[in-house]
Formats: sequence, structure tokens, C-alpha cells
Amino acid sequence: MKIEDEIKQRTFRDEYQKAYINLVFTSGWLQLQQGAMFKDYNLTSPQFNILRILRGQHPKPATVNMLIERMLDKTSNASRIVDKLETKELVTRKVCPSNRRAVDIRITDKGLELLTQLDDVINSQKLGMSNLTPEEATQLSALLDKIRD
Repeated sequence: MKIEDEIKQRTFRDEYQKAYINLVFTSGWLQLQQGAMFKDYNLTSPQFNILRILRGQHPKPATVNMLIERMLDKTSNASRIVDKLETKELVTRKVCPSNRRAVDIRITDKGLELLTQLDDVINSQKLGMSNLTPEEATQLSALLDKIRD
């Protein structure tokens, strides 16, 4: 469906405004789709993001600062998210033996198992990306990178 129909707006100041509004709208749409999928697993998008970062680090530990650097949503409170993941037994948190001021955060086996389940779900859904050819997905990534340059 075209952005004009989605937001019931027929005219835009120019193509740049239309593209910007379309990008913001689509980002929100994707977040809603992903959030609904994670709800079945008692997880939020930022929690999923941290689990994926920790899986990438596994078996090495991560620090809260490293998680903050790598998170997709820089406004998220990483410490609070780690607290919630620890309560769910998806991560562990231990004082670093070499630096007592730092805390080592690791994903648990339970967290790894949950991500494996979610990998299957995400790969089967693709959240709208399956409407693109591989070439279009590459082009979209390049254009999004260009916007941030």
C-alpha cells in the first residue's frame, strides 16, 4: 500500500518529505510487527537486541558499555534491560575478576535456546522484506547507509 493511502495524505512538499515520512512510517510499522512477534516470547525488541549482541560475543562476556555502543536503539536503558533478562534467566551478571568495577554479562543456555527458536520464526516471516528481491534489499541498505553519511 502506498504511503499516501496509509496516512491519508495526497500531497507532500516534495519527494524528500514524502521519502522521509515513508521511512519513519515504515520503521514504526516494522517495529510493531516485530514487537507483536516477540510478545509471544515475553520479550521486547531491545531485549532481543541485547540477547543477539551477547550471542555474538559468546562465550566471551560483554559489559553494559559495550551493549550500549552496539544497541540499535541508543535511547534504551541497557542496565534495566539486562536486569529484566537476568530475572528471566536469559543472561548472567558477575563482577569482573580483573576489574571489580566492571560487570561481565553473558547469555545463558536458556537465552541461546530462545534465540534459536526466534531465528526460525524470524526467518519464516521476514517482516515485509520478502517483498524485495536480493538486489533491491542490497540497494535499500546502500540507500539507508547513504542517508546516514
